[in-house]
This record gives sequence, structure tokens and C-alpha cells, in this order.
Amino acid sequence: MVLVSAARDYITRMVQDIPGMKVLIVDSQTVSIVSVVYAQSDFSKKEVFAVEKVDSMPTDPMLHMKAVYFLRPTSENIQHLRRQLASPRFGEYHLFFSNILKTTQVQILADSDEHEVVKQVQEYYADFVAIDPYHFTLDMKSNHMYMLPTVWDPPSSQYFCDRAVDGISAVFLALKRRPVIRYQRTSDIAKRIAQEAGKLMYEHESGLFDFRRTETSPLLLVVDRRDDPVTPLLNQWTYQAMVHELIGIHDNVVNMKNIGKLRKDMQDVVLSSEQDEFFKANMFENFGDLGMNIKRMVDEFQQHSKSNQNIQTIEEMAKFVENYPEYRKELAKVSKHVTMVTELSKIVEERKLMLVSQTEQELACNGGQVAAFEAVTKLLDDESVSDIDRSRLVMLYALRYEKESPVQLMQLFNKLASRSAQYKSGLVQFLLKQAGVDKRTGDLYGNRDLLNIARNMARGLKGVENVYTQHQPLLFQTMESITKGRLKDVDYPFVGNHFQQGRPQEVVIFIVGGTTYEEARVVALHNASNTGTRFIVGGSVVLNSKSFLRDLEEAQRISRSSSAV
Repeated sequence: MVLVSAARDYITRMVQDIPGMKVLIVDSQTVSIVSVVYAQSDFSKKEVFAVEKVDSMPTDPMLHMKAVYFLRPTSENIQHLRRQLASPRFGEYHLFFSNILKTTQVQILADSDEHEVVKQVQEYYADFVAIDPYHFTLDMKSNHMYMLPTVWDPPSSQYFCDRAVDGISAVFLALKRRPVIRYQRTSDIAKRIAQEAGKLMYEHESGLFDFRRTETSPLLLVVDRRDDPVTPLLNQWTYQAMVHELIGIHDNVVNMKNIGKLRKDMQDVVLSSEQDEFFKANMFENFGDLGMNIKRMVDEFQQHSKSNQNIQTIEEMAKFVENYPEYRKELAKVSKHVTMVTELSKIVEERKLMLVSQTEQELACNGGQVAAFEAVTKLLDDESVSDIDRSRLVMLYALRYEKESPVQLMQLFNKLASRSAQYKSGLVQFLLKQAGVDKRTGDLYGNRDLLNIARNMARGLKGVENVYTQHQPLLFQTMESITKGRLKDVDYPFVGNHFQQGRPQEVVIFIVGGTTYEEARVVALHNASNTGTRFIVGGSVVLNSKSFLRDLEEAQRISRSSSAV
């Protein structure tokens, strides 16, 4: 149940089973699917001469080459293929699609192959971006659509749902499983995606999903980001999540072009648990421990460098030359992580994030409305606190205390509007409308359910290891409910008449609106320490606070213009 190896196996089969020199042709989405699981150097070993985009290909003939296409089965891609097959550039065409082809699409391809250059047409179900072994994303455009009623833009809403269903179904086809499906009752979009996935798996393509039965069926649970709006609003203090929050990661690549004067090879940095052992060992470590581990790595490298400086014999020189590529690789790795952590430290200092984050964690994890109001007010008045941090603090306060202190909440709204030039008027109120207490299903603050109240009290008495990482996403509770058989049918109904017999051993949780790296960490740590239920988490995008607020602003803008009509 590991996604990276499933996607990688598909791509290996594509490029390895076709002998000779070849060109790999991808589209704007499959390029991401490929890049997160396959390094450039891996392709050269498989005689892949070049990688081209299907919508911007050169026209020079290369009849000695074989073309390996890996595309999503969209009507645009079928049209690109139709035109390219009309006057072939390559000697052979091997067509691979990331999901289920329609019969009409197969017919168009057959009719277009007048020169008989197409050697095979296959479906390889890697229609998801496998960022980590248990975490996938669909990199969906217009992610704000999940916040809007379908009637406002039916075509865009349908496209959003279709892409989610395609991605989810590909995950289960890659895992060779057909799940029992449940969804969050309070979310229309989660219900719609769950029901359409059910129709596909149990009706339209039931033969394709007819895998060997396991003792207990896997579970697909579709939930809505708005049930936990707190997690994407928080600052992060573990390596992978922190890099995404403060700099940004897209498809395991960190764009550092805007950061000072860096060498060219440091401007786009790959952070992949599959390609970097140090990152794999430290991606979930908190910032303090990470700093110590980087220092240890630098010390070890310096020792290694000193031993290389002391070359005295021909044999030692020959050995150094032989090991030189490995030495260069090690140097690049050390430089990468030192640069990254230096930049993170600089941002933390500039934005006073240790101060801000302490209040955020208090708002997310502990009660005490009076102290919270004072802390937020003080930070709003602090000139060194950035606009985005002010907005996030007021949002976190509003989500926690919307029912308890309306007068003080209004005071914070007014103060935020006067202190923050970039604040979009009414955005906090729009967040409450979208994700306030009346809209949520889960026990976000652990204060509805007697069991959760007791758990929070126990945690408070024991104290926490680190004040900056005490928050647990709602996903943690949801996973616990699943493993203990406590997920309520009334809150998370089943699709159709397919029910769970016993506790599932394999669970995919799809978050409509996007995952966070904090949630991916919870899943990875659970899987590493438990032999029972294994979880995979995926979503429409991978969020940080900037992208979550951007989606919120876009949804607010559209809802205002729709209301004005």
C-alpha cells in the first residue's frame, strides 16, 4: 500500500519494456506525476533521450526514435494525438494513459492511425502525484471551487468533482482494491465525490474493480477541508511542513530563486524522501532537533574533507578521483540543507514567528478566552508582526471563540482591518460562514465529546514535549476513531449498501480542499508505529496558510459577485 512504488512501477514498465532510444511525451499534469517518482538520471539509464510536452513539441522528424506518450485521457490530449498521428515524427508510437479511456477515445485513436505507427495503447493507473509513500495530491487548479455551491458554476464544479473521482479511482486501481466508501455528512461536495466514486467502482466500471476480495474491505473516507480549518492556518515547526509553510514546495521541488544570491544549482532544490536519505530521516523532526542533526552532518563532512586534503601517494590520489562524484554529491546535499535551514531561521527571526506561533498553538489547543484575547490584541499592535500573521491570529481566535465573545471578536475584526493594509474586508466572517462551528462535523477542539475532554485534560496535566508542536490535526482523531471502530455512521454515512465488516486494514482518506504536511506526518508516524490499520491521505492540493487564504479570498470574491447579480 505504498503509492510511490506503485507509480514508479508503472513508469518503469513504460520506458523499460520498449527497447532502444525513445522520447517521453507528457502533458501539464503527468509531468508532475512522473517527476516526483523518477529522477532525470533514472531516465538516461532507460535510453530516454528527451522529455517533451504534448502541447509544445518541436516538428523536426525523428523517425529513428520511438515515442512513449504518458497522458491523462482528456479530450484535449486525444486531439493533440490525432493531429500528431496525421503526420508522424517518430518511427513508433506507444500510448499510455493515466486513467480509464472512453470507447469513443479509443475509436478516435484507431481512426487517426492511418500510417500504422501506433504499437500499443495501454491504461496505467498513475493519475495522482505520489509525493510520499502515504501522501498524494491531485495538484488541482481552481481549488477554491469546493467552497462554492454547484449552481454558481456547474461546469467548473463538475470538472472539480470529475478530477477528484479520477484521482481516487486511480489510487485504488493502482492498489488493486475496491473500497467501501463513506463521506462527511455535512459536506455536499464530499457526498457528491463519494457517490460518483461509488457509481464508477460498483456500476460503470465494476469489472475493472473486481479484484480478489480481502477479509475486510478497504475504506475510502471523503472529508471536507472546512471541517478542520485550523491545521492549514498554523505555522509549522517540523522540517518538511516548515519548508512548505515559509518557502513553498511544489511536487517535491523548492523554488529558491527569490532567496538572495544562490548558485544556479541551488535555485530549484529537490526535497524527496525517496532521493535524499538525510531528508528522509529528518523530514518529521522539529526545528531544534533538525539544527543539531545538520550540525552533525556538517561536522562529519568536514572530517571527510580533511582526510581528502592529506593525499600523499598515487594510490590515495587514484582513490580520491574514484570517489570524487560521491564527494560532490555529498557536498551538494550538505549545501542544500544548510541553505534551507539558514533561510528558515532568517524568516522565523524576521517575522517573530516563535512569539506568534506560541499564541497560535494556545488558540488551537487550550482554552482561556480572556488570555487569548489579550495575546492576540498585543500581537496585532506589534509593528514587527506581518499582515498574514495578523490575519491568521484573528481567524484562529474567531474559529475558537465565535460563540463566546462576539463583542471582543468585533473589536479584533476592526483592529485587523485598521492595522493590516492587505486584509480583505469580511474575510474572517466569510471563513466562519464556511467553516464555523455550525458547519463542522468533527470535534475540532475536543470539547464536545466527553472522551475528548478527558483526553485533553490528561494531555494538559502531562504537559507537552514542545509548545510549538502540541497541536494535533482533526485527522488524528478521525484515524483513531477508525482504528477503534468508533466512526459514527450518522456523521459519516456509507455510500450504497456496501457496509464495513470488521475494522478496515487499509484506509484512504481524501480531503476535498487539500491536505497539509502536518497531516501527512501524522499518517506516516502512525504507519511506522502500527502494524494494524495502514492509512493513506490525499487531497485536491497540498496547502500552506498562504494558499488556504488565497482559496478563501477567491471564493469570497466569487460569492460577492454572484450575490450582486
